[in-house]
Amino acid sequence: MSFDARSLERLQQLGRSLPKPLPKPQAPSPADTPASQKRHRVEIETDPDALFRELMLVSPDGTVPPHLLDRLKQAERDKLHSQQEAQRRAQQQAQRQGGLKPRGAANELRPNQQRRKPASSEELELYTAFQHLLLEGDEEDT
Repeated sequence: MSFDARSLERLQQLGRSLPKPLPKPQAPSPADTPASQKRHRVEIETDPDALFRELMLVSPDGTVPPHLLDRLKQAERDKLHSQQEAQRRAQQQAQRQGGLKPRGAANELRPNQQRRKPASSEELELYTAFQHLLLEGDEEDT
C-alpha cells in the first residue's frame, strides 16, 4: 500500500497523538462481589432439617421454588450417604477389632454357641447355680 506524502505525515501525527493504552482493570475486591455479601440461611444451609425449617419460615404460604426443593432433596441425599458411610466405617472398625460380638443388648439371651466362657471358677459356680434355679422354677410351673 502506498501513501502520498501528505497522508503519511498525517498518519505519523495521529500516531504521536493517540492516547496510551488504557490500564488493565484491577480485580474487584472481595467486599464488592455479590457472592461474598451476607447470604440468607436458605442459600447456605446444608443440614436438611434446618433447611426445611428455614424454607417454611421464608415461605408465607408454604410454597417453595423448585430449585430450592432440589437443594433440599440433595441435602437429604448427602446426609443419608454420609450416615451410611459412617455406619459402614464403624462396622469395618468393629470387624477389625474383634471376632464375634453380641448384637443385642447386654441382658439379651443368646444361643449357647455365642455365650462367653466364664472368667473364673466362681463365676462358673454362680452360673450353674442360676441355671439350676431356673430349671427348678420351670418344674414348679408345670
